[in-house]
Amino acid sequence: MGKSEDRGRDFWDKIAAKYSRQPVTDEEVYEHKIQLTQAYLTKDMQVLEFGCGTGSTAIQHAPFVNHYLATDLSERMIEFGKAKADEAGQTNLIFEQSSIEDFSADGRTFDAVLALNILHLCHNPRQVIEKVKGLVRPGGLFVQSTPCLKDFGIMPKLAIPVMKAFGKAPHVSFFSSTELYQMMDEAGFHIVKEYFPGGNSADFLIAQRAVD
Repeated sequence: MGKSEDRGRDFWDKIAAKYSRQPVTDEEVYEHKIQLTQAYLTKDMQVLEFGCGTGSTAIQHAPFVNHYLATDLSERMIEFGKAKADEAGQTNLIFEQSSIEDFSADGRTFDAVLALNILHLCHNPRQVIEKVKGLVRPGGLFVQSTPCLKDFGIMPKLAIPVMKAFGKAPHVSFFSSTELYQMMDEAGFHIVKEYFPGGNSADFLIAQRAVD
């Protein structure tokens, strides 16, 4: 694990308790994304979510699949997720502390991989998308909700580096919606569902890996 990943883990460990208490910013948009995703889930699926945070979304999706593995860089986030899952009585939901970059599938593939508000926090989104391709079986799904910050105007580009310098923000990668689509296409993913809430909101995409 490199120094940059250590700093990222420390940042999320530090804010985990506060993060776990934060309400959803837009409940209507969030619930719509949940419904769109669950329309593609089936009871025989093996699912991986990386960057799961404190597991709120994983807990909603787990009852609709066979097995759900939720991972996060932050050990503290995982602790909160485990507590929530125990309280909800979820027996097919497993939490594991790992970044997507370090995650080892040990030969496993998944029917769906979820990356919700995390791809822009990765140091090399293109490499992560390529890795996801190797984790998803042919014909499987890649579900993501991704803020494409290049499309948000100049303020994030100016503000985030300052916030990061003061320890108030993690690493952030800037790319546009067009660049996101290009990265997905180059990795062999075909978009099957799109949802754009409007304004400075994340692009929500459900993509299918091409059958080799």
